[in-house]
Amino acid sequence: MSALPLDPTAPLAPDAGSISIGIVGAGQFSRSFATLWDLHPNVDRLTITDLVPERAKALADRYERATVVDSFEEMLDSDVDAVAIFTQRWTHAPLVLAALDAGKHVYSAVPMATELTDIEAIIAAVERTGLTYMMGETSYYNPATVFIRQKVREGALGQVFYAEGDYVHDMDLGFYAAYQYSGGENWKATASYPPMLYPTHAIGGVLGALPTRAVSVSCIGVEDQRGDGVFDREVSQFGNSFSNATALFELSDGGAMRTNEMRRVGYPSHIRESRFRFFGTEASFEQLAHQSVWNDKETSTDLSADFVPVRGGADEADLADVDPALREAFTSGSAPVHDRTRLPATYADAPNGHEGAHHFLADDFVRGVVSGEHPPVDAWRSALFTAPGIVAHASALAGGERLPIPDFGSGPARD
Repeated sequence: MSALPLDPTAPLAPDAGSISIGIVGAGQFSRSFATLWDLHPNVDRLTITDLVPERAKALADRYERATVVDSFEEMLDSDVDAVAIFTQRWTHAPLVLAALDAGKHVYSAVPMATELTDIEAIIAAVERTGLTYMMGETSYYNPATVFIRQKVREGALGQVFYAEGDYVHDMDLGFYAAYQYSGGENWKATASYPPMLYPTHAIGGVLGALPTRAVSVSCIGVEDQRGDGVFDREVSQFGNSFSNATALFELSDGGAMRTNEMRRVGYPSHIRESRFRFFGTEASFEQLAHQSVWNDKETSTDLSADFVPVRGGADEADLADVDPALREAFTSGSAPVHDRTRLPATYADAPNGHEGAHHFLADDFVRGVVSGEHPPVDAWRSALFTAPGIVAHASALAGGERLPIPDFGSGPARD
């Protein structure tokens, strides 16, 4: 494959090149992307593996051009061009590093890593190998983030001095079932995963729109009071008892960002699990569950309709193992603010998800590998979205102590 100059507003041409993708983890989330890559005109085949062989076979049987291998190691020894990692949240970094060392391009579900040293190692491996790395952060393509990114380019907000990104997803709304599905009989040990180590849906929606980074943080963790063994420090694989956490970040441009990660909250996360607010000297933007409002010094305009994804149909087989409370996240279509002109025509009626993000995520990874150009959420931007949460969790463990956040750089020039 040779790097070809691409028109970022147009679909990839069939002769731009094709790739093979190996999918690691055949659970609930990976099916959406397996379907989209199977439909992509620049993907010629899929290879699938899972620790539960029956799941890998069941997923592969859905596609004519898919095969199964017995292990991750066999996947790396194969001739696939790229691997897409959909394993448990805390396992990503070692698998990413092994794949890069094996010469494979990598797509990783969020988060990038749970340790700062692993972030540093992934960036070093990308620099050393020249391979494509992309983290699948849905909030970069969230309708609100897409909208504000353009407004910031236009200068419409003036100086943005304060922003908020919230990920409000109650455990009762699908997460119990998801952890039971993936964690087996010891699922409570992993369901206690620290909220601030899964920060990218909240942070990515803000720092995906603003040209700045987080430089320090003070975070408060809220001790869980449910008493059901989840978020029990003695049971937790992570020694974690925080079910909610709130962090205040200092930004490099002098502004501030607040982030909430909530797992016990009376809120309809199936309607809008990530929501954002931006305040500038000339205008502001605010979201609730149903409303999105633009304000300036004279008027307030309800733009809610522009941010509501147009939902399409869904294949019931794709959702068979997905808790009903999570299904809306897997079936949302694109919103009016999304520009779909550069997506493959084969995606027109394809399943989408997370407020229209899935089509763009799947296509941007293929475009990055085929062209050699860095995808929007490359290793450096992934660090920008991930590292602040890692430091925020450390701050919460230290009683809210203000801690510095390392700068991993901005990487190559990009849009």
